[in-house]
Amino acid sequence: MQNTNKKLFEETPVPQAVQTMMIPTIIGALVTVLYSLADTLFVGMMNDQIQNAAVALAAPALLAFNAVINLFGIGSSSMMSRALGRGDLKTVCASASLGFYGTVVSGALLSALCYIFMQPFVVLLGGDINTAAATTAYMNWAVVCGAIPTILNVVMGYMVRAEGASLHASIGTMSGCILNMILDPFFILPWGLGMGAAGAGLATFLSNCFACCYFFCLLIVRKKKTNINLNPKYLSLTKEIVFAVMEVGIPAAIQNLLNVTGMTILNNFVAGYGSSAVAAVGIAQKVYMVPIQVALGGTQGVMPLVGYSYASKNKQRFEETIQTVMKLLVPCMVLIMILCWMVQKSNICWIFAPSLIRLFMKNEEVITYGAMFLRGFCMCMPFMLVDFLAVSVFESVGMGKTALVFAILRKIVFEIPAIVILNKIFQASGITYAGFVSEFILSIFAVILLRRIADGFERRNEK
Repeated sequence: MQNTNKKLFEETPVPQAVQTMMIPTIIGALVTVLYSLADTLFVGMMNDQIQNAAVALAAPALLAFNAVINLFGIGSSSMMSRALGRGDLKTVCASASLGFYGTVVSGALLSALCYIFMQPFVVLLGGDINTAAATTAYMNWAVVCGAIPTILNVVMGYMVRAEGASLHASIGTMSGCILNMILDPFFILPWGLGMGAAGAGLATFLSNCFACCYFFCLLIVRKKKTNINLNPKYLSLTKEIVFAVMEVGIPAAIQNLLNVTGMTILNNFVAGYGSSAVAAVGIAQKVYMVPIQVALGGTQGVMPLVGYSYASKNKQRFEETIQTVMKLLVPCMVLIMILCWMVQKSNICWIFAPSLIRLFMKNEEVITYGAMFLRGFCMCMPFMLVDFLAVSVFESVGMGKTALVFAILRKIVFEIPAIVILNKIFQASGITYAGFVSEFILSIFAVILLRRIADGFERRNEK
């Protein structure tokens, strides 16, 4: 075992190291956004409400995957980065093995539960006599067959990135996404196999299997350059390893559930203003996912650098990494906010809020609502970037509980009460600024805590 990326973590100028880790991750995140829309887009081309409903109804089941991904992906990769910083390669290997086998076991459990309880599960998701068959067909491929490869694909990407191989991690994830977009029309549409929703599920399953194969081949090729070893003999279930991974992974998993809860509450309040408002907020959220993924990709991409610098007690490199991310991404978020708010003089330009909504639907009421929602959402982008970075830092250094507290503050303490209050005062226009209120307040706490972590280097070195 060896640390082959020691030069990247310790010697490469920080701006260059940050870009090396961040850019591939951002590109991969953007491709993932397109991938997430592919099933809906191509199934929608069939103009069959039942097939469209099947994909929509199965969405909550797929969200369960994110909890497992966060549990073992973020948990194990965080531990790997910190162990690399300490030079503890045995722990790096053990953490990677726990992440891999934990993912396989959890994915198999989800598959088994879905297979055994498929009928009541479909009913719980909202399926009826008309949609049950199509929803079941989709879930058989996407969940029963696809749970392990879908989750494992992302988790292995996290672990490969933890060793500094950000480009390989992104290529692996993107390969599956691109293959899915290629297979979708052939499997789904009438001119191909005409399988409808089932075809979408099959394409998702095969594409994630392909991505996993890429990572397996990568580990074989890089056998002498990686500490990720899938041999069961390296699996360690010692209290120290399991606790360290779970300490970060469990809070990360809970964060995902809180985000889903917050989105559900927001949508329920918007529903009170009619179907046009519901359609508009759905479109605005899809568009909003693009800058969100840029922010997430950028902040999560540098997690290995942050964790390594922290564990190796390199305060200067730790602080410079955080500062570099801020300098690169905050201006991007500010620009996005400004472009959304600029007054549109022509329908030709696609960078302003109304035109972005118009790409999805031509209804003027929907466009009006959608532009309002999108502008409100984008108001919080600079502050959300700071909050995302803070959470990534907390997870990188092992402060999983602090990351969870942030998630609770964001959704439960600030955002949800803001939705209730602003809706009562300003109606629909007020709802959209709840996120801004939450992220603005939270960003203040984020800066204070990041400063305290940096100051804590002296105390750690004294010990």
